[in-house]
Parts: sequence; structure tokens; C-alpha cells
Amino acid sequence: MNDRQDPYAHDPYAQPPQVYGYDAYGRPVYHPDDPQRVYDAYGQPLAAQQQAPYDPYAAQQAAPRQTAQQEWIPQQQAGPAAAPPQPAAAVPEPRRAPDGADAAPDHRTEQFSFVEAPDEDSEDVIDWLKFTESRTERRDERKRKGRNRFVALAVALVLVVGAVVGWLLLAGGDDGGGPEAAAGQKRDVIVVHLRQTKGGGSSTALLVDNATTKKATAVLLPNSLAVTKDGGGSTTLGKSVQDAGTGATRDALNTLLGSQIKGSWRLDTPYLENLVQLVGGITVDADTDVPGAKAGDNPLVRRGGGRTLNGQTAVAYATYRGPGEEPDKQLLRFGQVMQAVLKKLSSDGRAATTTVETLAQIPDPSLSVQQLGASLAQLAERAKADAYRTALLPVRQDGTLGGQEADGLVKEVLGGAVKNAGADATPRVGVRNATGGATGAGAARVALVNGGYTFLDAGTAPATARTAVLYADDKRAADAKEVAKTLGLPAGAVRKGGGSDVAANADITVVLGRDYKG
Repeated sequence: MNDRQDPYAHDPYAQPPQVYGYDAYGRPVYHPDDPQRVYDAYGQPLAAQQQAPYDPYAAQQAAPRQTAQQEWIPQQQAGPAAAPPQPAAAVPEPRRAPDGADAAPDHRTEQFSFVEAPDEDSEDVIDWLKFTESRTERRDERKRKGRNRFVALAVALVLVVGAVVGWLLLAGGDDGGGPEAAAGQKRDVIVVHLRQTKGGGSSTALLVDNATTKKATAVLLPNSLAVTKDGGGSTTLGKSVQDAGTGATRDALNTLLGSQIKGSWRLDTPYLENLVQLVGGITVDADTDVPGAKAGDNPLVRRGGGRTLNGQTAVAYATYRGPGEEPDKQLLRFGQVMQAVLKKLSSDGRAATTTVETLAQIPDPSLSVQQLGASLAQLAERAKADAYRTALLPVRQDGTLGGQEADGLVKEVLGGAVKNAGADATPRVGVRNATGGATGAGAARVALVNGGYTFLDAGTAPATARTAVLYADDKRAADAKEVAKTLGLPAGAVRKGGGSDVAANADITVVLGRDYKG
């Protein structure tokens, strides 16, 4: 039963057209010529009770009938053995309009034959679906493996970084790293010589600013340090500063320490006094009393913490060495004063340069005023941030460097390596006066210097009758014989010595007796 509403139900006088068949879609077909007659799909009349209700949608789609007299007749097969026509196989010819014009084809149910044949493309579609599904699975698998690889790589990277950091923490020193790491760090190194205008003494320090570790170190160098002379031979640092000057001393230190000293700063005591005044005074923890100029005067500096010093007292404290004190004591006081000055100096490059210019010094050719000001500003910044320390370079009694402490300090702070003067260098000859007078030592000094040797004053000893030429190292036996010849002494004067008989900082020691005439 058709569930659509009959469009003619509201009009009692309206007569719906009669159905005479159904098309291929099961929709009723109405005869256009005789609405009272109804036919089935094979052209046979239908009973009135089989009439279907009118379907306006199907009526709109049905082709118009132009000829009222023409009826459809099924085609018969030719020949005597022709079988009765099969309704499913009969194909009617299209109806045509009276004027011969083509009308729309009259498609009927009998024109179509529905065969349940397998689709030729069905297997291709299934294969395509399988291919699409497998490709999606492979893509998902690649994504999963990619995520796993990424996670594994991230874990490995974290482990490597952790191992590196752990190694650095274990191998690192105060300046961050072992010898290899220290050698690759960026440093700014200058050497400062505090020279006393009264007495002629000097104090030397290397001011090292490490831009990599953001730390600074003042390395104090004892005057007994053995350095190579320009042109051959060796001498002490103190002698080199006095005799060879800043340039030759700087080159000797670079050779000895493997350092890269940028320039030299000669700071005579009057300039140190002015510098302290320019920064407004300094504060130090004094380790001793510094007596006044005259007996009975109050001390210039009193022992104690937080002592405020002006220019004059700062110079007095930096250069003071008490009776019986080791030279290193005075050198450490000089280091205290330098650190206190840097704490008060401006960390601005321009301001620090202005302070240096105000001193009116004659700069060393290796270090201009602008360069010195920039270096001091960086050091001042480290000192203010408590990233500045002072270290004393250990020196053996013979003036050479060695041992774990000295080697480590040179490697870590300077990024260099110790290279002591070789055995083939010109010997250092220490002369100890045991003549009971002063004339013999002077003559021996002249003779040794003229002979190309490095003269060292080894002090005095109780008077003795005979002169002796002593050596401690067998490698210096031949050199000792040559020294004896230079002084006009017989070969029997040469012998091996040791202990206190040999000067600590000399390769060969000459003990002058009364028999030495000079």
C-alpha cells in the first residue's frame, strides 16, 4: 500500500489516471490515451481492484505519450521453431511522436535484465583496501619506531651529558678543568714589578684574569726564581729585573713558565703611593707591625685586621721585611696591597684608564695606558666579586721549579708548563767570602762576570785558609774546574760538596779563603 497521501482525495470529482504497468523501478505507469483502461507489464488489461493509487512523483517522471493509436506489441522471433516470447527478454521499440520527431525513450521493466554477476573490479577494490590498510599499518609502525628511536637517543644524550659533567666535577680544579681544559682557556696576563726607589729591591707578580672561568689570580714570583738570561746562561728573577729590565725579564718568564704575558707594568713605589691615594685608601689585615722611620716612633702600621692604609703606609707595608724573615713574607704583603687596591679601583674600563693616566707614568712599550686600564678594570671586577685569589709560586732552594704544587699552579692558572734552565746553561756561581776582608769578593765577582758566569752573592763565612770550588751535581764537575781556572785557582781546589757548604740557589759555590789574591 502506498503510504503517500492521495492528491485527489480532497476532490470528490477528480478521477485519477489508471495504471497500466510499472517501470524498472517499480513505479506505476499510466496510459495517456485511455485513462479507463489499465494494462499490465505485458500489455494485458488489469482488473479494477488491481489498480494502484495515483503517484504524482512517478507521473512526473513518466515519458509523455504523443500517439493515441499506437500500442506496444512484443517482437516475435523469426523461424518455425521460434519459441514463445519471454517477457524478460522482450525489448520494445521506442515510441515516436506523430510528426516523426524523436520522443523520449519509453523505458519499461521488461527492457532490463538483472543478473547477479560478480563485479570484475571487486577483487581490485579488496586488494586496494588491503594495500591501504597495510600501508597505514606500516606508517603507524614507522611512527612507533621513530618515537622509540627518539626516546632512546634522548636517554643516551642525557647519559652522555651526565658522564661529561661528572668527569668535569671530578677532574676540575679551582680554575675549572685539568691540564687540557686549562690550556684551552682564555686568559689575560700582565706582569707587575714593584720597584723600590730606596734600597733597589723589587717584587714581582703575574696578574691573571681568566675569562673562561671568570676568576683572577695573582701569582707571586720569588726573586730567587732562576730564569734564563738573554743570550745564554741563567740568573735570578730579582737580578733580571734590576739588570735586564722589564722586556728581557718578561721573555725569560714566558720561556720558563710557558705563559703568554701580554705586557709589563713597572710600578715604582712613588706610583704605588699615588695609586692608593687615588682610590681613596685601602684596607688590609696586617700580619705584623711596621716600625716608623726612627727609633721610638709609633709604628706606621699596627698588626691587626681591617687596618686602613693611605699611600705612604701602604708602600711601607708592601715593602717591609722584618729581621730574620723569609723573603716570601714580604712578597705576600705586596700581594695583599695589590688585591686591596684592585677592590677599590673602578671596574669600568674608561674610569680605570683615567686613574692610570692620572699617575703620569711612562708606560712600557708592551702595554699602553688603555690596555693597562682595561686589564685592571677586569681584575677589579673579579676582586669585587670575591673571584680573586693570591698564590705563591713554590721555588726550590736552587731557584728551579718542580713538584706537584708548582707544576699544578703553572698548568691550571697559566695554562703553561715549567721549563727550567737546562744543565747546559751557563752556571750560576755563588761566592761566599771567607777571607776575613771585603776585597777578595769584589775581585772574584769581576773575574766571574767577565768570564760569562752568573754571579750570586752567597754571603760570608768564618775565615778559612784555603779557597774551595764546590759542586753538588756531578754534571757540574767540569764547570767547576772551568770556574777554578777563571779565578786562577789550582785544580785541587775543586771538590764535591753538599749540605750547607753549597749555596742553595747556585750551581757552583766558591768559598774564598785567605789564599785568594784576586
